[in-house]
Amino acid sequence: MSLPATQTELERIRGECRIMVKNRAFVSAGAATIPVPGADVLADMAVLSTMLQTINEQFGLSQQDLDQLDPEMRKFALAAAGSIGSKLIGKMITRQLVALVFKKFGVRFVSRQVVRFVPLLGQAVAAGLSYGVIARIGYTHIDDCYRVAQQVQRALVSVKAE
Repeated sequence: MSLPATQTELERIRGECRIMVKNRAFVSAGAATIPVPGADVLADMAVLSTMLQTINEQFGLSQQDLDQLDPEMRKFALAAAGSIGSKLIGKMITRQLVALVFKKFGVRFVSRQVVRFVPLLGQAVAAGLSYGVIARIGYTHIDDCYRVAQQVQRALVSVKAE
């Protein structure tokens, strides 16, 4: 995919990605109810890696997309991502990157593991925590991609105007 050309397209992509994140968070919540130790973490890793990569691709900010840009514009996009603190934009989403995301939200994952051992109520709480964490990570990444894509759009317009 390529960078969205208009603000309208950017808004459409943001809306579609928000729906996708909600759906993937429900998958994560469902996995949290499975009483097999570690199954939810494996599911979350799979959900996060595909979700984050898809968001990057939708906004035209995957590693492959940025590699197709003019070198100066690529540097600008990566600098814009760095300025908002995103380590996920323009990168191939690997297990190591997902592990960093897990580490950032580690307390919530640990508490989810602990509450799972309380029958029924614990599984419901774990599902709620799982949904919340995955949704928050996804929505934050969407917002980051949206801001970077906007900055790159503006930069491309100003370059074309020159």
